[in-house]
Amino acid sequence: MISVEKALETILANFRPLGLEKINILDGRGRVIGEDIFAPRNIPSADNSAMDGYAVRYADTKGVTKDTSLKLKIIEDIPAGKVASKKINKNEAARIMTGAVIPEGADAVVRQEDTLKEGKTVTIYTSAKKGENIRFAGEDVQRDELVVKKGSVLRPADIGMLAALGKAFVNVYQKPSVAIMSTGDELVDIEIDPPPGKIVNSNSYSLAAQVLECGAIPVMLGISKDKKIDLQEKFKTALHSDVIISSGGVSVGDFDFVKNVMGEIGNAMHFWQVAMRPGKPLAFGSIEGVPLFGLPGNPVSVMVSFEQFVRPSLLRMQGHTKIFRQTIKAICAEDFQKQAGFKHFIRAIVKKEKGKYIATTTGDQGSGILKSMVTANGLIVMREHETRIKKGSEVTVQLLDNSLFQSDSLQF
Repeated sequence: MISVEKALETILANFRPLGLEKINILDGRGRVIGEDIFAPRNIPSADNSAMDGYAVRYADTKGVTKDTSLKLKIIEDIPAGKVASKKINKNEAARIMTGAVIPEGADAVVRQEDTLKEGKTVTIYTSAKKGENIRFAGEDVQRDELVVKKGSVLRPADIGMLAALGKAFVNVYQKPSVAIMSTGDELVDIEIDPPPGKIVNSNSYSLAAQVLECGAIPVMLGISKDKKIDLQEKFKTALHSDVIISSGGVSVGDFDFVKNVMGEIGNAMHFWQVAMRPGKPLAFGSIEGVPLFGLPGNPVSVMVSFEQFVRPSLLRMQGHTKIFRQTIKAICAEDFQKQAGFKHFIRAIVKKEKGKYIATTTGDQGSGILKSMVTANGLIVMREHETRIKKGSEVTVQLLDNSLFQSDSLQF
């Protein structure tokens, strides 16, 4: 039996980013880009107006106030998308729309609210500063500038920038396919009303959802009976995927064959059993070079084990460098006891009260109580040597989602 830290170190040593694939930028949100993106041109490409108003020579407007207004001749209208055909000379102006290119000779824009148009003249009621209300060429992005760095996780703003740069397709790290199977003669699929002695195979579905949540592709292989031949056939089918996950069959029962089959047909069996609860009976190895996680059979053990070991592995395969859940310090709202020798992950509900995070357990911590994961948004982490948490003491909590930082009301 090895520690959680040693198990994670062993596992992550077997994972590297996959290759690249070219995708449409609209499919790129949340993906890790595998190339540096340099700007092929300035953005904006030319000086343009930031306001609807009048393009003028700022020198003509010096000293102008509402009481000492200035009349200028309007020589042209410049809508957005059009380029001026005339140069602005002394005491001249051009009507200009937001985004339109600044005409030659002009070096300021007076906003429409500070003017009065009368026929072919405009009265200016304020003095302009040089460059006022002008967006200059390259003000946003300059040609050859590194705009999106390799290894970045693409966000909506990045997608918009890629579009502005004319990049319809980009290279991103591939998504791993993950074969998922559950083992056990007692399992039936979700369409079947379980008869006495049978239980619904929820593990495959919670695992598939976790795989999807971290960006990978689940491949559902269904249920394997507690027979070596069935397991061997399922594992062989799973070799078409990048990663294999099985749940159940890794404990010490008479029909727990997974770790034995892994050892018989696999190229490597790295470890079995981790000093953690829930999740102690966990195996990791590979078959023909394909990493294989033999997870426990209890539904909570499956999900907690996935969080600690599988999730960071799948994220690394997709090029992510930030592969671990966020942890926070919180005040424990109750006493809690455990035996020494195991790292415990205690399902908890974390809330913010009066500027502090408060963690309360979800109740019974049995590894078969799936509802404890449904209500939890974090895991209180108790180290191996710890046996007791006192009410009011500080604890480390591994967050399971971002709900703690979301709000039903505006906070500013």
